[in-house]
Amino acid sequence: MKQKLGFAFLSLIIAAIVSCNDQSSKPATEQQPTETKQPGVKTLDVSYAGDNTTMKGYVAYDTSLDTKRPAILIIPEWWGLNDYTKMRARELAKLGYIAMAMDMYGNGVTTDSPAVAGKLAGQFYTKPLSAKARIEAAMVALKSFTETDTGKLAAIGYCFGGAMVLNAAKLGEPFKGVVSFHGNLAGVPANKDLLKAKVLVCHGEADPFVKPEEVAQFKKQMDSIKADYTFKSYPNALHAFTNPQATELGKKWNLPIAYNGAADTASWNDMKTFFDTIFK
Repeated sequence: MKQKLGFAFLSLIIAAIVSCNDQSSKPATEQQPTETKQPGVKTLDVSYAGDNTTMKGYVAYDTSLDTKRPAILIIPEWWGLNDYTKMRARELAKLGYIAMAMDMYGNGVTTDSPAVAGKLAGQFYTKPLSAKARIEAAMVALKSFTETDTGKLAAIGYCFGGAMVLNAAKLGEPFKGVVSFHGNLAGVPANKDLLKAKVLVCHGEADPFVKPEEVAQFKKQMDSIKADYTFKSYPNALHAFTNPQATELGKKWNLPIAYNGAADTASWNDMKTFFDTIFK
């Protein structure tokens, strides 16, 4: 069954191109200050180990707060840890969280080529446990900060990252909650003995990469185990609707992706409400 799912994920990646590590011990985290992007918000480039690979994350938090705060892990789109994902970390810091945009590929690799991105991301669709290991390594690094309330952890992800946070939650990662923004939904099966996190799915109603049948199957699986999830669908929103650069990338690579300001704002507000609920 897992092998069959793996091939399904790989097929999805290939279709998108045609048309758009486990570290059980706590790794040492190297921290290098970078410029402060917003008043009170400190940003750091951090290096940590995952699957015997050097991972390069990006952390942001508000230095004006003197208490521990909930921590949010961010998994990027399949382009890798780029400026867009770092911006999201800073925005979360302004909301009072400590946020870490993680490096899923290792060594800070990024790309703007769908062909390259498909190969980089494809390995984690077909091997979800490898993705889980890298997510766990990033969480260890994030929890090492004194600003982090280690009892209040969540994760968000965009496109590829959305699929990864859903898989991580369904594989038992101890998050309070996860949020998927325009992520693929055909992931590992939902298991009531493993899924403990609350789930918010922010879906573009016009997304051609996530078919209605996939949405229906996802809801059916989640309902079958009585999962605590919310599914939000935004009218006229295509894939990658939260990324202001999506329209330009869509034109460059002839992909059906585009930014949608209304859906971006609505989904961000839905995320804020969700976090207020899970972090009570």
